[in-house]
Amino acid sequence: MKILVINGPNLNMLGIREPDIYGRTTYTDLCDLILEHALKTGVEVELYQSNHEGDLVDKIQAAYGNTDGIVINPGAYTHTSVAILDALKAVAIPAVEVHISDVDAREEFRQISYIRSYCEATISGRGVQGYLDAMDLLAEEK
Repeated sequence: MKILVINGPNLNMLGIREPDIYGRTTYTDLCDLILEHALKTGVEVELYQSNHEGDLVDKIQAAYGNTDGIVINPGAYTHTSVAILDALKAVAIPAVEVHISDVDAREEFRQISYIRSYCEATISGRGVQGYLDAMDLLAEEK
C-alpha cells in the first residue's frame, strides 16, 4: 500500500509557529515519525509539503493511478480551497483529513472544512499522532 501524506501552508514551521497550539515537534520530527511508522507497518509513504495551493492540487493529481490513500492536512486551505476538494474528488483516492489542533474547539472559521465532505474521516486534536492514526485507518480499509 502506498500513502501520500500532504501538508499545506505553514506546516513546515511546526515547532516554531504557536507551539502552545501545535506543539514543539518540528516538521522534520513529524516526517521522521511518519517514515518510522511506515517502516513498522509495511506501508510505502511519500511526504509532501507546500505553501502554495496549486502545488498541492498538482501533487494530488499526480497521485492518480499510483497511490492507494492520501493523508492530508491542508492547513489554512482547509477553510478556503474548493480547488483541493475538487482535486481529491477527481482522483477518487481514499483520503483522511488531519489537524494537529482541535479545530472544532478553536475560532469559528477554523471549524469549516471544504475537504471534509470528501474525506472518509477527520482526525483532529491528536497532535502529530493523528497522522499515524490516519495512516492506520487507510491501511485497514485497503
